[in-house]
Amino acid sequence: MQSADTQWLEDFLHHLHSERRLSPHTLSNYRRDLITIMRYCDEAAVATWAALDAQHIRGWLAARHRRGIGGRSLARALSALRSFLRYLMREGYLQHNVAQGISAPKAPRKLPEPLDADEMGQLLNLPTAEGQPLTLRDAAMLELMYSSGLRLAELVSLNVEEVDLVAGSVTVTGKGNKTRVLPVGRYAREAVQRWQQARVQLAADDERALFVSQRGGRLTPRAIQQRFRQWGIKQGIDSRVHPHKLRHAFASHLLESSGDLRAVQELLGHADIATTQVYTHLDFQHLAEVYDKAHPRARKK
Repeated sequence: MQSADTQWLEDFLHHLHSERRLSPHTLSNYRRDLITIMRYCDEAAVATWAALDAQHIRGWLAARHRRGIGGRSLARALSALRSFLRYLMREGYLQHNVAQGISAPKAPRKLPEPLDADEMGQLLNLPTAEGQPLTLRDAAMLELMYSSGLRLAELVSLNVEEVDLVAGSVTVTGKGNKTRVLPVGRYAREAVQRWQQARVQLAADDERALFVSQRGGRLTPRAIQQRFRQWGIKQGIDSRVHPHKLRHAFASHLLESSGDLRAVQELLGHADIATTQVYTHLDFQHLAEVYDKAHPRARKK
């Protein structure tokens, strides 16, 4: 492709960063996916974005599918392309979005596997009595993620002033730069308070981040993932512990107890309730027990 078309891609990524406030991780995914279509265009002698048509897009998807790229990754890449082409239409470069109406191969939907309540209790029982700052920090992160259902990016970006321990709330900025206020449970409030007292030993004087590393700066997503995995092993959890697993546990345990899908949707910050509905499939045994007890034609004699 020509240099002008490459510049359109850079302009789009800048738009995502400055106007839509997408996370660095999401921006990286957009860049990677759109570069693959640019390379395909070069191979197929498609000189400009204006020359791209639906047949080219289907060929690109088919080529990636033959290389073993899964349906979910292809759907994400196609979504990135649609967004990019919409941007080019907004800028007056294109008249039509040729990616509209094209579907990627469907991937089998995997249900999340949350930790049950006993496993969560086991995981959260960290040796905080020893007073080690890093242990107090990790306990606060684990408790807060499970208490409020945070995304990893939301936990990383939290600043000290965004947690109100008196009101029992935390203000987070999620996907699409949308802000929501979430309740924080008693155990999480206590854990965060203990960490805040120890935080002064590590944090740089001008650091706003709630959770900091030994060097005093904001923790990275990778560092948090590693710490959670290590604690899962230390606490004897059979399955791999990662940040999103705590968010799954928050959603499934809350939904199982309340049955309020809309409330869970709001707490998770899902734009579409269909995203939240995956959690309704998690605890079939619980649903079966309710059915057996409540349905007139299912009661056992």
